[in-house]
Amino acid sequence: MKKLNISLVIACLALFSTGCEKILDENPQSQIVPSYFNSASGVLGGIAGVYNDIRSQWGTEGFTVEMQVGTDEFLRGASAGSSTSYDYNGLNGSNFGSAWGIAFQDINTLNGVLQYGQTVDLPDATRKQYLAQAKFLRGFWYFYLVQTWGDVPLNTTFITVPSQAASRQPVAQVYEQIIKDLTEAAADLPNTPTAPFLGKAATKPVAQFLLAKAYLTRGWLNNTAADFTQAASICADIIANKSSYGLDLWQDYGDAFVPANDYGKETMFVSDHVLDPKFGYYTVGAAAGGGAAQNLSPWFTNWNYPNNTGINSYKSAAGTYVNNGTSLMIRDSQYGRPYTRMRPNSYKWPSGANSGKNYFLDQAFTKRDVDSRFINSFYTVYISNTSVTNTPTAANNKRGIGYTTVVGADTAVWLPDYEVEGAPQFVGTRPFKGLVVPPSLWDNGIFPALKKYMDPSRGANFNDPSTRPCVLYRFSDVYLTGAEAYLKAGDATKAASLLNVVRQRAAYRKTNTATQNAAAAAAMAITADDVTVDFILDERSRELFGEWQRWHDLVRTRSLVRRVKTWNPEAAPYIQDFHMLRPIPQSQIDRVTDGPKFPQNPGY
Repeated sequence: MKKLNISLVIACLALFSTGCEKILDENPQSQIVPSYFNSASGVLGGIAGVYNDIRSQWGTEGFTVEMQVGTDEFLRGASAGSSTSYDYNGLNGSNFGSAWGIAFQDINTLNGVLQYGQTVDLPDATRKQYLAQAKFLRGFWYFYLVQTWGDVPLNTTFITVPSQAASRQPVAQVYEQIIKDLTEAAADLPNTPTAPFLGKAATKPVAQFLLAKAYLTRGWLNNTAADFTQAASICADIIANKSSYGLDLWQDYGDAFVPANDYGKETMFVSDHVLDPKFGYYTVGAAAGGGAAQNLSPWFTNWNYPNNTGINSYKSAAGTYVNNGTSLMIRDSQYGRPYTRMRPNSYKWPSGANSGKNYFLDQAFTKRDVDSRFINSFYTVYISNTSVTNTPTAANNKRGIGYTTVVGADTAVWLPDYEVEGAPQFVGTRPFKGLVVPPSLWDNGIFPALKKYMDPSRGANFNDPSTRPCVLYRFSDVYLTGAEAYLKAGDATKAASLLNVVRQRAAYRKTNTATQNAAAAAAMAITADDVTVDFILDERSRELFGEWQRWHDLVRTRSLVRRVKTWNPEAAPYIQDFHMLRPIPQSQIDRVTDGPKFPQNPGY
């Protein structure tokens, strides 16, 4: 949601559902009573508060880590810290669960909106839209919860009295409520954003898309053909009516990530972070360390280019990258702030079935000559942004020449996707003024950085949070989700046709001739025989790398353990089947003191 035309935005709502915090019983911080929802501004304020809380998760560090690491896509970066989410070794309820409390807090607020908003003095059409927003958001949060933890407390009425009793309801019941909420929301939401829910708030196709995801995920749990068919049908309907919804794919994959297109035709649903007190909590020029409601996502997959680009870096006798000399780069707005929390999984397996292969280049981004998604997703060339002089006699300068790098012209770092003889100081026998770092030299401190969400608009304040939105859903995912649903429903031909739309879009490059683009599209085309669940998961990597979806993708398809053991050397020794569900936060268990003990998920 880009703009919400109300004066009240709830930053902290204290009422939880039956999974409430004990602090409510001991020291109430604030309270929403039923009378709060007796006015239009109260109903709208409740919805605004929930949108606000989505911002407190997507784009923040803890939540981003929880949604993406410990999969086939990412390994630890050099500054990852001790989070157990990366390898599952010691993962428990004390070190996981960023969004648990926020989700139930919001669900209770939405229950208040839905319970009391029915009688608020509003035009019928306006009331219908407000209630549809609330139903969508309740379905949104419950879908996140059930995918992550399985059985969870299910509440659909507004709780006004704090309780220290709670129980978990079966997954099947939770899915029934999700499907009911999203079905009703889709029926009443407008086709395109309508005031006061402007920008990219929930609309009919967004609710339909989430509904399709819910059917698809439930279908995987129960192997239910009807759910797969329903998911496929919904995705087909969204695609057939895309013009009515103002949705479409950009011709060039890279255009989906141009800041000017953040609210464009391919974007379906976002969490806003624009420079406005209603959408962010920071002071311009004050930088940020990772606080709530701040979008720091551009930097988590960014390596420390200012500190790891010594001009005379070299390859050790053991074949590793050794940083040496004056840095070729300084921190700037284009290349962003280096957090180095996670890196693409370029680990090359020394033996076994994957001997000599890595997930990043040999499984996910394989057709890099015709598939533009690799080059549009990652920085592989860093242009000099500071002048550095190198002398022939400088320590470890093996080039035998002296020179000064030219700002804005010389390449400071080149990270080719193939091996280059003579790296890092030579290309073959030709001295290279900057550094050449091929895949064999990538490690947890130097690697291609994900550039989709970089925010060069920060200018001199490049340490500030990003004001770009976090894009939760893109239109291309409708094709991918539909393809998965069709495959599971037994129609691999239809699945292939949907995948081909996404794949052949990825073949397009502005720099190609029409003939070259046609040839690339033909090279990217697949047939029904090519489509498997693993192929779709690889396709989702290519299309959605770093977009907060991977852990749920692998869990949904019952592929997490198998693919982690196959590709992730850090997590492979520790991951077990019970990791398909996350641990219930220990604070939740400890605070349930009335009635039966709140159960932890098995294995934790």
